Amino acid sequence: MTSTGLKLPPPIIYATILFFGLALNYFFPIAFLTDVWGYGVGIVLIVVSMAIIPFVIIRFKKAKTPFDVRRPAKVLITDGPNRFTRNPGYLSLTLLYLGIGFILTNIWIVGLVSPIVLIMDLWIIRSEERQLEALFGEQYLQYKRAVRRWL
Repeated sequence: MTSTGLKLPPPIIYATILFFGLALNYFFPIAFLTDVWGYGVGIVLIVVSMAIIPFVIIRFKKAKTPFDVRRPAKVLITDGPNRFTRNPGYLSLTLLYLGIGFILTNIWIVGLVSPIVLIMDLWIIRSEERQLEALFGEQYLQYKRAVRRWL
């Protein structure tokens, strides 16, 4: 059994919806931004995403707790990027996903970010939150009150 009951890692969810957006664009192309604007916005989003994730991974390694959400946490991380968001890894994945959508100037990918955020928020993050609350009790509840889920 996994900590979230999830069999797929979250990046697979993002990749699946990304490919769905690519397929929609192939069959139903819709003009979206110029390449210059798409590239510009996309690069900024990807750079921000890539700037966040190393800090997240390093912090998990230092804390000796699994980064893989399918395994239970050993330590509650509240510093580093986790001072600003309870889910910096998911925020980074979302920015990367959006960046790809903008670079490809694919309105379907960009528009499908809402279902991804909903899936992540309702299915994965809330399940993780229940697990963390069970594991860390009041310490997690205090952290939850102090730091937002996304931003």
